[in-house]
Amino acid sequence: MTVSTTQDAPRSLSFTEIGPAERGKKTDEVVIAISPGFGGLFTQTIVGLPHAEVIRQILAGIEEQEASARIIRVQNSSDLAYMAHTAAKLSGSGIGIGILGRGTSMIHQRDLPRLSSLELFPQCPLLTLETYRSIGSNAAQYAKGESPQPVPTLNDQMARPRWQAKAALLHLKETELVRKGVKPVEVAPEFAAATVD
Repeated sequence: MTVSTTQDAPRSLSFTEIGPAERGKKTDEVVIAISPGFGGLFTQTIVGLPHAEVIRQILAGIEEQEASARIIRVQNSSDLAYMAHTAAKLSGSGIGIGILGRGTSMIHQRDLPRLSSLELFPQCPLLTLETYRSIGSNAAQYAKGESPQPVPTLNDQMARPRWQAKAALLHLKETELVRKGVKPVEVAPEFAAATVD
């Protein structure tokens, strides 16, 4: 999957369903699990970063490390740890990334307990497009058996109280989309130039 890394016009994002998500065979593969509302009900993170750019940056980070990527949509949960662990279990390398509609993200490994992870990015209001690119890069390095330095993140003690109500509302809306018993599906991203009226 080749991704343009140039900073061009804002893009819109849609996903085409390919079929049931299967276990991958590529040993350098990173599987990205998107939540039920990512790129659908929600089109941007809690601070307004377009989902199209978030996905583009994660994919670019993976591509820069010369690893392969695949995207799945987890439909039966809006729990980040579950999504990221599902991605890791379906990845040929055993490495997965989970990302919620509001932007919270995690890098997971297949053989870790579900509630553990390689790297967790809980303060989504502080994540930048550069951070998402680094998340993709680190995940790809883990997939290749390397031990990268953790992605540097900002920490703001006031981020939680400032964004907690909006985060809770977004989580409730996303959870309404959960379809119990529905298995993950593989999806292909489609980027298009955003139309301006």
